[in-house]
Amino acid sequence: MSPELAPEVMAFYASTVDESRRLSSSADGRLEMLRTQELLRRHLPPAPARVLDIGGGPGAHARWLVKDGYAVHLVDPVPRHVEAASHIATSAEIGDARDLQEPDAAYDVVLMLGPLYHLIERKDRERALAEAYRVVRPGGLLAAAGINRYASLFEHTAFAHLHKDGVRKSIENILAGRVHDGKESFTAAYFHSGGELRDEVARAGFEDAEVFGIEGPTWAMLKATEQYSGESLVGSGLFESALAAARMAEPYPELLAASSHLLAVGRRPL
Repeated sequence: MSPELAPEVMAFYASTVDESRRLSSSADGRLEMLRTQELLRRHLPPAPARVLDIGGGPGAHARWLVKDGYAVHLVDPVPRHVEAASHIATSAEIGDARDLQEPDAAYDVVLMLGPLYHLIERKDRERALAEAYRVVRPGGLLAAAGINRYASLFEHTAFAHLHKDGVRKSIENILAGRVHDGKESFTAAYFHSGGELRDEVARAGFEDAEVFGIEGPTWAMLKATEQYSGESLVGSGLFESALAAARMAEPYPELLAASSHLLAVGRRPL
């Protein structure tokens, strides 16, 4: 029997959040998109290559990948996401990262830019990564994203309510246990350190695993300024500086802890 996504996660994406706008409606979202694009383009094989976009939502990344010439098959557990993605990706279907219906070694690239966010149990993350290993060809690329362990600390400071007792207690629990239960705000989620994400990818069998900070160390400054100014900062000097900071931080692994999201890349051995 196929595994089921936690009901609170399904409810969050099915009716609460408009995932199609998350990477374009704010400066920090746009920063995440631009950095994800440039990191992936650095590692992707030339088009046309076959890409499996697992947990690809309504197709935010499939859109630019298809424009770049890639054949993108998108799999997501949320029906409204698959319906939207069916007009963007080469093909799309409902599915779960832990139980893919794809044949062995069928793809040149496997993207997991969301599933590891909401697989709380280690065994579920291991199962999803094992499935990614199975369906990517020898020599093929895996790119898997995680939420940084400290992201909520920075984000709720930017929202200016970390000092409130309830919020502070919730964030303390995330910092200590790496898990948010989804009972209040956001939804059930797991928070990785850079080393942990790299190790999970390596244990799944992928070689040369390395981790990048996507938004870099100054994304929360960007978010806070936009929150308080009420104006879009996309394209502003502060946005361009935050983008430059993300690029400059790459050689310094200690700065991974300051990014909002992490991107691990590795290859299935030949």
